[in-house]
Amino acid sequence: MRYVELLRHPDNDGDSLSPEGVAAAEEIGRTSLHPPYAFFASTGAARAVQTAEILRHAAGQDELPILTVNGLRSTVEDRWREAAKAAGQGADLEGIRAVDPDLVDTETRLLGQTLREVFDAVPDGGRALVVGHSPTNEAAVLGLTGQVVSPLRKGEGVLVTETDGRVEVAPLG
Repeated sequence: MRYVELLRHPDNDGDSLSPEGVAAAEEIGRTSLHPPYAFFASTGAARAVQTAEILRHAAGQDELPILTVNGLRSTVEDRWREAAKAAGQGADLEGIRAVDPDLVDTETRLLGQTLREVFDAVPDGGRALVVGHSPTNEAAVLGLTGQVVSPLRKGEGVLVTETDGRVEVAPLG
């Protein structure tokens, strides 16, 4: 078995966590972690790195580097924002797909491939914690599993589990 905890960063102010976001990350660290982790990773955005740093410290694994997984951060973020806005408040990937099917189909494939690479880096029996964004976290899960997950609110995540080549997703709790 391999596990990836895929988390959306908490509340931010620009590309940094807001004071509320820092407090939320610290709370996640106190109540929701499942160490030890084989590695911590983020998309490279400052707010995601900051979240991963807080969680790594809470897990007592400060010695591990935080890997940057660029492929979990879309190169067309503005297009995602426009499509999500057009789809309406709280729209899931299917709602966004109705607005921009090419975006969702292409990005889901690319993000899913990258999430597959993350799984390939996790040792058997190991667990990784990856901090990213919404709706690209959800698109990565769809691309890997074929399953649409509900939009992740800030600080929420999913647990993606691989057993004998079969991949399942569940809310992170």
